[in-house]
Order: sequence, then structure tokens, then C-alpha cells
Amino acid sequence: MKILYLTDTHIRGTSPKNRKDDFSYTLEKKLYEITEIIRQNNIDFVLHGGDLFDRPDISVSIVSRFAKVFTDIHIPVYMISGNHDVYGHNPKTLNRTMMGLLNELGILNIVNEEEKIILEKDGIRVQLTGQPYVYDIDDPINRRYYIVDEVLDDVDYSIHMVHGMLLDRPFIKGIPYTLVDDIKDTLADITLSGHYHSGFKEIMIDGKYFINPGSIVRISNSIKEMERRPKVLIIELTDKIQTSYIYLKTAEDGEKVLDREEIQKNLYKRERILEFKQTIDATLSFDKMDINDVLIEMSNAEEVEEQVKSEALRRIAMVQMREDIE
Repeated sequence: MKILYLTDTHIRGTSPKNRKDDFSYTLEKKLYEITEIIRQNNIDFVLHGGDLFDRPDISVSIVSRFAKVFTDIHIPVYMISGNHDVYGHNPKTLNRTMMGLLNELGILNIVNEEEKIILEKDGIRVQLTGQPYVYDIDDPINRRYYIVDEVLDDVDYSIHMVHGMLLDRPFIKGIPYTLVDDIKDTLADITLSGHYHSGFKEIMIDGKYFINPGSIVRISNSIKEMERRPKVLIIELTDKIQTSYIYLKTAEDGEKVLDREEIQKNLYKRERILEFKQTIDATLSFDKMDINDVLIEMSNAEEVEEQVKSEALRRIAMVQMREDIE
């Protein structure tokens, strides 16, 4: 049995502000390339890790355009809903979304929470389960969303898809996430995640696989995303599990499609503010300071927003008035 896994397509009709190209056209080319990969590699099933669309009420014209791509796949496609696919992070709203419409039309198959689907090919039976995104998915008390605790006796493998912030290492403080090490006791042979666009290197613990190949699209203009090459995962199941990756040829180099002009402007502005702060700090380090020199430095400072100047001058004036009173 051969399975292709991809995630976070974020289908939309407009281009994100960080993209230089026509985003929907580029994505369409990627998906058609994936249909060709499916044919060339004799894939039996396609799995999608969520965020099919960038919003639940995407336009009919865009849905129609991309539905044709999925219709052209000609093999079963199973997916879970991501936070962008539903309203209010609530998978129960799927029947009101465009993803739900495609499910009703039989173009794709949604894997619901606690549902067990059996995939069968060439004598191999796989239990497929999925956990859609919910608002508290990465709360430590909800590890159950990631963990499979029951596998049918008559299957060879268990695959669990989850749309959540599953990571290989600690992340930014204040953002909820789940570490692979937190869910290593799962009974699933393969845990496939999405949501975190950058993905992480494949992890194997006690013969169990934990994989997020990353989104096939790049929306953020971070250095990491500039350097990342979108790819899909191929899983081959025989008497053992084999994984491989195919990088998308239609995915241009980061500098060709991602715009860092705005972020560079912000970095330059922050540098100028830091220089200004250092100037003030250096002046204040003297035992006796000439407040007039500071005021002149303030007035002549370049690349510092007027609001910043005004606030700094106000505070200096307040100190000077207090000294005069004393």
C-alpha cells in the first residue's frame, strides 16, 4: 500500500501580502504536480492534514476551480479539518463550510473525531483516525487528541492524523504546543500532523513515526520559510514502514516568491530606535549632564518616529522641571 500525505494547502483567491507571485496560480500548479506524483508512484490513498482552505466561506469560483484538481486525482482522498476550514475553531460547523460541501459531493472524505476508517490494499489493512483542530487541542490536559489508545485486532497498521501544534522541540513561550515526547505512548504506528507550517524532521520512537513534512505553501516571510522547500510525504506499507519525500519542482526559491521588503523596513526602524536609545543611555551615564545637549540630539535624530521623539522630550522636560523646583 502506498499513501501520499500533504498538509496546509490554504487555498484562497488572493495573494498574501508577503507573496510576490499569483498565489492561487502557483498553488494550482503545485497541486497538479502532486496529481502527477500520485500517478507516477502508483499511490493508493491521499491523506491531507487540514487547512484545505484559508477560510471556511471561500468563494464558489475558487472552490470550483480547485475541486477540479481533486477530482482529477481519481483515488480516495481523506482529510481532517484545520482551524481555517471551520467557523470559530468548531468542527461541528463543517456542514456550513466549503470543505463540508466537497465532502457531501464525494470529492473528498472528511475523517471525523473518534471515527475509524479502514484502508485496504494488497492484503494490508490500515486503521485511519483523525483529530480535527479544536481551540484547546494543545492544552496539556488534552493529550488524548493526539494519542490513539485503541487499535482494531484485524489491522496491520494504525495511522492518526491531527491538526495541532505538534513539535519536536520547545517553542515560543505563551503559544500552546505539544511535544512529540508528550505523546510517545500512542498506539498509532504513524502520527501525521499539520498546522505548524515549517514542519519538523521525522522522528521515530520505539518503532513509531511522528511526521510533519510542512505546508506545501509558504505564507510567512521568515528566514526559515525563505529557505524551506515544500514537499510531500510518501508512505509505503508492506511488512514494514518506509517513508520518503518528494520536493515540489513547481515551488520556486523563497527569494523569488516571498517579499521581505516590509520586514527589512521594520528591522531598519528598530535599529535606528536602538541607536537613539543608546545615545540617551550614554548621555545619562555622565555624573553631570547638559540637558540642552540631549535636547539638541533629540531634535536632530533621524529615522526616529515623531511620536517617540515627543514622548522622550516630554519626559526630559518633566525631569528638568522637577530639578528646577527642587
